[in-house]
Amino acid sequence: MAGSRSDAAHAVEGSLQRSWDSGSLPLFDQRYANLTQSTPMPRFDVTIAGELNLDLILYGLPEQLPPERELLADRMALTLGSSSAIVAHNLAALGSRVGFQSRIGDDDLGPIALHRLRHAGVDVSHVRVVPGASKTGLTVILPHAGWRNILTYSGTIAEFCWDDLDLDYLADSRHFHLSSYYLQTGLRPRVGELLQRLKRSGLTISLDTNDDPADTWQGGLLDILCHVDIFLPNEREAMKVAGTKDLETALHKLAKSVPLLVVKLGRQGALAQRGNERFVSPALQVDAVDPVGAGDSFDAGFLHEYLRGGDLPSCLAGGNLAGALSTTRPGGTEAFRDATHRKGFFQKHGKV
Repeated sequence: MAGSRSDAAHAVEGSLQRSWDSGSLPLFDQRYANLTQSTPMPRFDVTIAGELNLDLILYGLPEQLPPERELLADRMALTLGSSSAIVAHNLAALGSRVGFQSRIGDDDLGPIALHRLRHAGVDVSHVRVVPGASKTGLTVILPHAGWRNILTYSGTIAEFCWDDLDLDYLADSRHFHLSSYYLQTGLRPRVGELLQRLKRSGLTISLDTNDDPADTWQGGLLDILCHVDIFLPNEREAMKVAGTKDLETALHKLAKSVPLLVVKLGRQGALAQRGNERFVSPALQVDAVDPVGAGDSFDAGFLHEYLRGGDLPSCLAGGNLAGALSTTRPGGTEAFRDATHRKGFFQKHGKV
């Protein structure tokens, strides 16, 4: 009967629940492939609802910025910014089918961001352009040796809210990803409800909080982790969320809250904790130009492999490869926009 669940679907669901109870949740169950005989294939591999802005990167400025002085940068780049958009762009560049929802202002910056996403193959038909005083967000990044200043005008980022969402559009996917939990102040009060609805529609869920500008790491995050399948913080974020300065303690605590914890370790690579299992993958050694967006690019590479049914070592390697590629051009998407450069990099490092 149309719309009824098959016995196979019930069997897979039961198997996944038993795996979760035993602490050994599989990364992707290939038996889902058989369900497409009775259920239509979703339109997207991944849907993302999140912030959209540009990044203005100014290089070569002094670490101390004296007042009333005109300081000269030696280079600049204007690139697609925002964690949500970088993940969407780079997933699409890798070959995933991506649908993206956001809110931008009626200004000159928004169309540039939309063009970059469309060119990568991201569907942006459900991005709302809203006239008014708030403009499309902009982040100014001042890179220094080993650290950076990040200055953001949030604009429409903070105003993106539940009423901007098309839940049917987001649910027409295999997976949903959320980034920048703390920047999305308009959406955050109902993120738990959003994740529950998408889970009921059969999607898997991933979350990367990114930084908390207030540095409180509250806002109900721990309450929504029960709806998350893959949690993707970096080392600092993991310890902040867990309320500890010790990474091992953070790993132990967070691994109890999510089926799969993936922590980005910068130059040390990345690790994944699934129950009592741990996998570690070293970073690629490359001549880095710019680390901006490397963590978001890792997310894209990891999720792309995950949705192809890769095992954890393959997913971690895919994440590290995408993160390393990102560092070879300014900003978080420029290395992915250059198809010749991207393909050459993957061939050089053993991925065709």
